[in-house]
This record gives sequence, C-alpha cells and structure tokens, in this order.
Amino acid sequence: MTDDSIHPRVAGRSEPAAPLRFEPFQDRPSRDIRNTLSTALAEAIADDGPEPFEQAATRLLSDHPTDRYRDYIVDRLARYRRALAAISRGITDPLHQGMVLWNERLFFEVHEVLEHAWLQADGRRKLLLQALIRAAGVYIKLEYGYERQAAKMAARAREVLATSGDLLRDYFDPAELLAALARLDPVPPKLVPTPTGRQD
Repeated sequence: MTDDSIHPRVAGRSEPAAPLRFEPFQDRPSRDIRNTLSTALAEAIADDGPEPFEQAATRLLSDHPTDRYRDYIVDRLARYRRALAAISRGITDPLHQGMVLWNERLFFEVHEVLEHAWLQADGRRKLLLQALIRAAGVYIKLEYGYERQAAKMAARAREVLATSGDLLRDYFDPAELLAALARLDPVPPKLVPTPTGRQD
C-alpha cells in the first residue's frame, strides 16, 4: 500500500536545506537511511538472520558520520536486534511480527512488514492490515510534528479498527489503540497479546 503521506512526493521540488535533526520528510539522506534500514530489516525477518541490517548499518555508518544520522542508525540497530530476537522465537504471522515491531516503536518498519502481507490479503483482513499500517503512520507523523496529517490517518484507521474486534481477537484488544488514536496521544500504546491468542 503506497501512501503519499508516508512516502511524500518530492519530484519537481528542490530539496530544502538539511535540518539539524534526523527528519526523513525534509531531508533526503534521512529518508534514504530510514528506507534502506527498514528494507534490510524486512529481509532479515524473511531470512531469519541479522546479516541484512547489520551489513546495511555498517555501510550507512561509514557513509553518514554526522551525529544525527549516526544516532538514528545506532538506535535502530539496537531495536532491530531486539525485535529479530523476539520474532526468531517462532513468530511467523506478519501481524504478530508487526506487533513486535510496534512495541519497539519501529513504526515505519511496521508499515514495511505489513505492506507485504497486505499485498497478499483480501477482504476484511486486507482492510485490517491497511488500518494498522495507517495507525503506524500516525505515529510516524506525530514523531516529526505533522499533527494535521496524523489526525487524518488516525480517523481512517479508526473506522476499520472499530469494527475489527473479531479479526483481532487472537492478536490484541484494540480498545487502547482506538482511544489513543482518537486523542492523538503522542505516547503510542503497547499492543499487548491477548492471553488466549496464538503467538505464531
């Protein structure tokens, strides 16, 4: 699911001056680093091994020594290692994988992993995956201060999540997420697995 609010169009516009912080919506190196690492994590999950993101991070650290880039890469690398360790314990369902990434606050990576599942899904599950991608997009936007865009995405995500309790029964109770999206809570809720849900 390509979403222009997550992948903004920049064709035909000159790039603004690089911001003083890591900012993938305004700074091309930030965007390229984020996208490269996220793709590498998806490959690592598929391969059940960290080599794709470890190699990508090593290369990016060499190419981008500036603190704002280095800090992002090092932070992401630590979260990727924790997430892959959890997923490697037998979690194969993309939605459960997305929950692990969500709880590490890897929201762009949630988008990356769930989009692959979304492409294969149909019916209500496809709509649910799209809603979860949008919910992750809310926190991508809020992190960088784009509240108006986040509010629009939150409203669209809530429409589907509010009627998807039966599909989420084996994953998590959406009530806390719905409440957080309604008030645009800048602190994302944890997606706590349901006690009777499958964990694979």
